[in-house]
Amino acid sequence: MTRLVFEKADAVPLVAEVFRELGFEGASLSRITERTGLGKGSLYHFFPGGKEEMAAAILADIDAWFVRHVFEPLEKGEPRAAIAQMWRSVNTYFRSGRRICLVGAFALDETRDRFAAPIHRYFARWVEALRRALMRAGVEGAAAGQFAEQTVAGIQGALVLARALNKNALFTRALTRLAQRLDAGIPTQP
Repeated sequence: MTRLVFEKADAVPLVAEVFRELGFEGASLSRITERTGLGKGSLYHFFPGGKEEMAAAILADIDAWFVRHVFEPLEKGEPRAAIAQMWRSVNTYFRSGRRICLVGAFALDETRDRFAAPIHRYFARWVEALRRALMRAGVEGAAAGQFAEQTVAGIQGALVLARALNKNALFTRALTRLAQRLDAGIPTQP
């Protein structure tokens, strides 16, 4: 049954879930229409550039969500509160480990070369926003950079491991440990 979608913004999350499930290469137009309920006409209307345009729209949508819920709070907010919000937002977005990081998945296959710039911007901004928040919280520059890289890498690794072992609780446990480790590295306020 064909699903009615009135705006491109309505189609992006539906197509994103197909890409999450099947990958860029595995998501043929017929499989996208089958799994989303969107007609081929709607897909061509919203994405005249085909799968490339779909992937670009999905990456932009993910980036916009992270800008709103993770990056800007880390960049502009009180550091400890922003870092605490980052943990909650990440857990929510990745559905406690049940949802893969599509940006990370794109970074691992040949899709990486097609979308190198947005993939790089996403991860670089996350690491830099966290590094600066840590510095504002009193962590020395080099240590802040190391903590930020280790934290983002730990989140991504926890997602992969939770999915590989089919143990969603592993992701939540890993976030808790990462948060504790990061918090321990932040100087206590006088």
